[in-house]
Amino acid sequence: MEKVNKMCLGFFEVLKRASSGPLVSEKEFNLLVSKKLKEVVKEYDIKFDGETLVPSDDSLADDVFKAAVEFYADVGTYCMDTERVIKFTEEEIKEGLKNAPHKAFFGEGKEAKVFTPRKPESKDPPWCHVGAGISVSSEELLVKLVEGYASIPEVDSVSFPILSSIDDIPIRGPALEFYCALKTITLVQEVLRRIGRPGLPFLTLVAGASLPIVTIAVSASQFGLLKPSNGWLIPIYPELKIGDNELCKIAYLLSWGARIGTEYSPMIGGHCGGPEGAAIISVANCIQGILLGSVYEIAWMSNIIDRCSSTKDAIWASAVSCQAISRNIFLPHIQLNYQAAGPATKMLLYEVAVGVLHAIPSGASAAYPHPAKGVGVDCMTPLEMKFNVEVSHAAIGIKRTHANDIVKELLKKYEKDVKAPPEGKKYQECFDLKTNKPNEEYLRLYKEVKKELEDLGIAF
Repeated sequence: MEKVNKMCLGFFEVLKRASSGPLVSEKEFNLLVSKKLKEVVKEYDIKFDGETLVPSDDSLADDVFKAAVEFYADVGTYCMDTERVIKFTEEEIKEGLKNAPHKAFFGEGKEAKVFTPRKPESKDPPWCHVGAGISVSSEELLVKLVEGYASIPEVDSVSFPILSSIDDIPIRGPALEFYCALKTITLVQEVLRRIGRPGLPFLTLVAGASLPIVTIAVSASQFGLLKPSNGWLIPIYPELKIGDNELCKIAYLLSWGARIGTEYSPMIGGHCGGPEGAAIISVANCIQGILLGSVYEIAWMSNIIDRCSSTKDAIWASAVSCQAISRNIFLPHIQLNYQAAGPATKMLLYEVAVGVLHAIPSGASAAYPHPAKGVGVDCMTPLEMKFNVEVSHAAIGIKRTHANDIVKELLKKYEKDVKAPPEGKKYQECFDLKTNKPNEEYLRLYKEVKKELEDLGIAF
């Protein structure tokens, strides 16, 4: 209990500051974020040249980190419910980073593994997490997707889809949210037992549980989740904002020693401005997560206009922030991506490859895909997840300069279609629901894109 009490005491200080910090309106905080970002971008001379998408300049990554420390010490985190700013001094930030966990333990039995951070161009294998919190229309499809994800041998952890409805009843309100979350978790645990991987960890618990009461209820010991071998994800909102719901979840989870992760997404074109500001904000989010008790983090970069991670500015900002984090913070870090195109299209596979090939050489772990910008019901399949894992392992040890060349070549193949991407097909349109296998058309596209990547120097 002593370790848990110490963690709770530290977090109590965060709660105090959420109640007693400087009182400002959200508009004032947004203006402060924009103003301070412009200052540190200029001070540290952070520039995106529009051409180099995967930089190999270590001094650039280190300057982004230094800018993020200065920026976050000045700005802090905004609590949307109390309208207070949770501030940390630069000394507290540096002490927090010094004491940050440099590895996390997940899984049980033969699936128990250590998630360790990576450095840029590292030859260490990345942590492979697959799955996406995209809505599905039926329990049968949810089961098939999880079965497909967990059947990929190299997968280290999974997340699972969210049921959009049960018996045609939309999931709204805490009672239905609890029922849906519990039903989903029961189905997923049964799938993992059936395929022989019962100890495979989840890293995004509890999917679909927006309210603290649902997270707490579903976590009751009789449901089998109340164990630190899983990961519990807490959202942080753009830019650097959190609410009472999230603080309540963290307080509860820390009380019994859960392994907490934070998720965040800077928005290029929003309050962080251009890609330079977004890169700094991403690193500031990582620092923020550590000070809130996070032992791992999941991040993504999005362009607010195109709403995906596959544009030039998003690729650069993502790569630079991954390098700044992996070189200076060394926290277990997963970089995911939102693709514009839907499944069963070459464009989606090009985007998946770009997402992996900028992140893995930059020191992050495997970035799992979100086809069709993550908003289409049933718009995901196990094949792009398998492709993602294969490219992730093929990217181990690749130099950033080589990755940059490949990413630029792949971008030429789809950049013109980002604003009007192909919708692709839903799972049931390109997979056999009985066999859980892709149809011949999607399999052909998958093989053709793998061959194109081999021709560009990727060794599968």
